[in-house]
Amino acid sequence: MVKNIDEKYMQMAIELAKKGAGAVNPNPMVGAVVVQDGKVIGTGYHKYFGGPHAEVYALEEASQNSKDLSNATIYVTLEPCSHYGKTPPCAEKIVKMGLKRCVIGSSDPNPKVAGKGVQILKNAGIEVYENILKSECDKINQVFFKYIMTKIPYFFLKCAITLDGKIATKTGNSKWITNEIAREKVQFYRNKFMGIMVGINTVMFDNPSLTARIENGINPYRIIIDPHFKTEKNYNIIKENSDEKTIIVTSKNNENSEKQLDFSENSKVKFIFLNGTKFSFKEILYMIGEIGIDSVLLEGGQSLISQAFKEDLIDAGEIFIANKILGDEKGKSFITGFDKKDMNEAVILKNVKHNVYGENIGMEFLQKNYN
Repeated sequence: MVKNIDEKYMQMAIELAKKGAGAVNPNPMVGAVVVQDGKVIGTGYHKYFGGPHAEVYALEEASQNSKDLSNATIYVTLEPCSHYGKTPPCAEKIVKMGLKRCVIGSSDPNPKVAGKGVQILKNAGIEVYENILKSECDKINQVFFKYIMTKIPYFFLKCAITLDGKIATKTGNSKWITNEIAREKVQFYRNKFMGIMVGINTVMFDNPSLTARIENGINPYRIIIDPHFKTEKNYNIIKENSDEKTIIVTSKNNENSEKQLDFSENSKVKFIFLNGTKFSFKEILYMIGEIGIDSVLLEGGQSLISQAFKEDLIDAGEIFIANKILGDEKGKSFITGFDKKDMNEAVILKNVKHNVYGENIGMEFLQKNYN
């Protein structure tokens, strides 16, 4: 019975944590709920990077509603931090406030925390219960878990296809495959992940802006894979770079060229230079991680999607499937280049969840689990 009650309040903390999506990167999403005598007296979530943690908001609200918290319980989706960063340790604040009990969802793989927060609480005589709704709590912080452990960005695929697997007609037309409801979900992803990646062909054919068009949304870093530096200044991704978040990944052959220096100085474009003209995603993601981007939404075309699957670097994704059929073998398939002779050799999407967007569906999948 107690466990069911704990799960109830932990679920409430999880829903609070989700409110921080897109605003807290590269920090984790965290929610907290303080309960006393069967009543919620304080709630909070991590709202933005560098701001107060969830526990701080929840405890401050609780202290306004109760003078004595000695019989109160705090529910927190992630192990309270134990180190001084941009904010003081939350574990010490819980001790200072005199709470009796702490219920935790996920452990924190950050080496600066990793069990130390729990130990601070236990040393102070606080009852600690761990791993309550752990899988649900782990799920909301896959980006944080991977990046804190590897410094490699979380790699999420999004693509929209017709029922016969096409991402464009033979003339290159791709607007719009899916309906407005499905496209709203894409905007959610653009806000959730720090970076969005496309190939130069997508830029040339679609001229996208790659911005988050949702209320209070945060624009992602816009990453163009462009080995031969075909990007021009009249593309939206360059013209609308007032936030200085456009990054071009190109060959070292283009470094210090007149065009590159012009883009850097006058259009405020950032560059990543790599050897040759055929790049591996492993190398690209490493370099992106080095500049502090913890997650990348891949919205690339056929070549990028195919290469990402070949290198087995996709962590998760969602494939949107429209109720449309082109029936043209010359239409652009979303993936190619595989030579599987047997059905047993097929790439299998794991942990599949189906989402419904009116007459469209989304196949959401999770290939790799962290923590």
